Amino acid sequence: MLAVVELGGNQFMVQKGDIIEVKKQDAEVGKKISVEALLVSDLDGKETKVGTPTVEGSKVEFKVLDQKKGDKVRVFKMKSKKRYMKNTGFRAHITQLEVTSIK
Repeated sequence: MLAVVELGGNQFMVQKGDIIEVKKQDAEVGKKISVEALLVSDLDGKETKVGTPTVEGSKVEFKVLDQKKGDKVRVFKMKSKKRYMKNTGFRAHITQLEVTSIK
């Protein structure tokens, strides 16, 4: 089974056993999260259900593997001929999820 889910404002195409990284979700490590799917299909693509906005009765379950910070993104600002330079960094909070089942 293949499903498209929306988590943290982004859409992800997932299968059972996939590990994805999404924006921080309010869940403890080891807990389970369930989300309704936007689209559900078999692997061949012969049987596909598209939701408006979600598929009725569909359920994708995730297991929270880790809560961590992502890679550092450098932000450098500069105005030429004005001696203005600013260098900052940013690390987003990330939740690592594993797909346990798609129904």
